[in-house]
Amino acid sequence: MTSFFGEGSPLTQNGFSAVNSANGIESAALWAVLSVETSGCGYLPDRRPKILFERHIFSKLTQGRYDSVAPDISAPTPGGYGDLGANQYSRLGAAIQLDSEAALQSASWGLGQIMGENFSAAGFPSADAMVAAMVASEDAQLAAMTTFVKSNGMVSALQQHDWTGFARNYNGPNYAANNYDGKLQNFYQQYVSGNTPDLQVRAAQMYLTYKGFSPGPIDGVNGDSTLAAVEAFQTSIGEPASGIIDDTLIILLQM
Repeated sequence: MTSFFGEGSPLTQNGFSAVNSANGIESAALWAVLSVETSGCGYLPDRRPKILFERHIFSKLTQGRYDSVAPDISAPTPGGYGDLGANQYSRLGAAIQLDSEAALQSASWGLGQIMGENFSAAGFPSADAMVAAMVASEDAQLAAMTTFVKSNGMVSALQQHDWTGFARNYNGPNYAANNYDGKLQNFYQQYVSGNTPDLQVRAAQMYLTYKGFSPGPIDGVNGDSTLAAVEAFQTSIGEPASGIIDDTLIILLQM
């Protein structure tokens, strides 16, 4: 995998529905997981997948060979993350120079922040293949996440709203330190009434962000910040500033 830049394609209704149908997980529960893991968006503003590079995983996979020479990216203990976003790619890039395969396996990727070392459980023959899917689209990211969840027997926990059980298996034994289970429950309660993100609004927010406008959080809610960003974009291309989000706007944003 030589480039991590792609189209940054947002979730589609077809992609989301396919995952629902295949796994029997309600939309509110899926959105709860996505909201906790990546605030509900799988890409950075430059269209690279969101990642977090884990130095302790890299150390484990390389038998500690680089702990003394590169402790910022290879150490037996977690931490040392630094800034999120582009900085994580700087750390990943440094690790790639030392061991590219171990580096890809040492980062968590996309909407569900699946570790590269879990490529097989996520349905891929290699970490490189998994990363390519993460670069391609959020539909692929979501499919990988739910495949991983299914492979590890966690579907029933989501179906039964067993947030503690799911958190323990998905986030690890230290899940309580960050109130992972509590956050899942809170987001689920927010979404279960039917207030799940509008995928068309969410797509517009992502494309606006890619183009340098500021629609606010990528949350699928058509609020004041999103309206202002839509109008600013429309004005910038000589279109009437209607603020309307529809298929025509999405096409224009993709150009």
